[in-house]
Amino acid sequence: MSPIRNARIVLGVTGGIAAYKSVDLASKLVQAGATVHVILTDAGAEFVGAASFEAITQQPVHRSVFEPWRSDWHGHVSLGQLADVVVVAPATANTIAKLAHGLADDMLGTTVLATTCPLLIAPAMEHQMFHHPATQENLERLAARGVRLIGPESGRLASGEMGDGRMLEPVKIMGTIRQVLGEAGPLRGRRIVVTAAGTRERIDPIRDVGNRSSGQMGYAVVQSLVDRGAEVTLITGPASILAPVGAAVVPVESAVEMEAAVRAAVDGADALIMTAAVSDYRPDAQFSHKLKKADTGERLTIEFVTNPDIVAGIEGDALVKIGFAAETHDLLANARKKLAAKSLDMIVANDAESTIGSPVSQATFLYPDREPEMLERMPKSEVADLLADRVVELLAKRSGES
Repeated sequence: MSPIRNARIVLGVTGGIAAYKSVDLASKLVQAGATVHVILTDAGAEFVGAASFEAITQQPVHRSVFEPWRSDWHGHVSLGQLADVVVVAPATANTIAKLAHGLADDMLGTTVLATTCPLLIAPAMEHQMFHHPATQENLERLAARGVRLIGPESGRLASGEMGDGRMLEPVKIMGTIRQVLGEAGPLRGRRIVVTAAGTRERIDPIRDVGNRSSGQMGYAVVQSLVDRGAEVTLITGPASILAPVGAAVVPVESAVEMEAAVRAAVDGADALIMTAAVSDYRPDAQFSHKLKKADTGERLTIEFVTNPDIVAGIEGDALVKIGFAAETHDLLANARKKLAAKSLDMIVANDAESTIGSPVSQATFLYPDREPEMLERMPKSEVADLLADRVVELLAKRSGES
């Protein structure tokens, strides 16, 4: 389950054109199950209205530090105490300066001083303002205090110029919130390597041999592990998915490249999870130029050689190894063979044709020492959550044995 579910989030919205993105951010947070309390500064209210946030969050928007107190509500004090995380998005140069120096002349400033929870700041301003020494000094002061600075990105700014200063997109801010909320999870301090997506074996400069793997399962596993506090290295073949915030991403193409990346990454790791659809074969030779039909004739013959079996070749008694088996027939029998042959602690078996490229999966978890778990057909994100829970159990067991 995402750590955002049931989280209490205070969202500070200040006076920048990027404030319109904060409406989307609030909506995404609520849809993810969070309770969102919005603090809207006077300048922020010049760009977006309180009514939009109140309709989305079903909570009153906080505007003034002088709002009435009740026996059960003490304004900025209550806001600061209830928050699991405070996010300021957008954060203008003015707001950053005020927060850096501890000013408390509005609801946002007093709330930040009244809380001990993580503070995330998403700067948004013009390029010159962001790079001004005063702004950089203020950002350094905040970072030294433990504040998380997220963004900004480069791109087209409100002035029409190109440069640094675009507020990070809501989906990326969501990812950072998710990472921060999950940091104290059961996998805190654990290093886990995950492979994802399919590999591509080059024939010539523009052609390759691959498979239909989308990477959805692997990326979902990475997100579930980050949600539980793990330090994750994602070694991924080509995929058109946004990598989860918090993961170190190593892009590769071929099986040989993936093997080298895995061997480098598993040094000191606690677990290896091979969700990638690794090509079993690769062309014996690659052509340095584009093949032409006029040169090859009506038939083209290419010899293939076997690729390395990555997970079987990784050794280490302390390393938990989990594999995936995508089969078109004799699913459980073939998965059990792989479980034993590759010396795995667990294997996830699923039907290749109905799973590859699909957002859902009907998986079976198999182990060397207990009965298999046959799951219902469900979204891959839910399969990933269950798998991450099993990783917690396997690592705890391994630690107990050592």
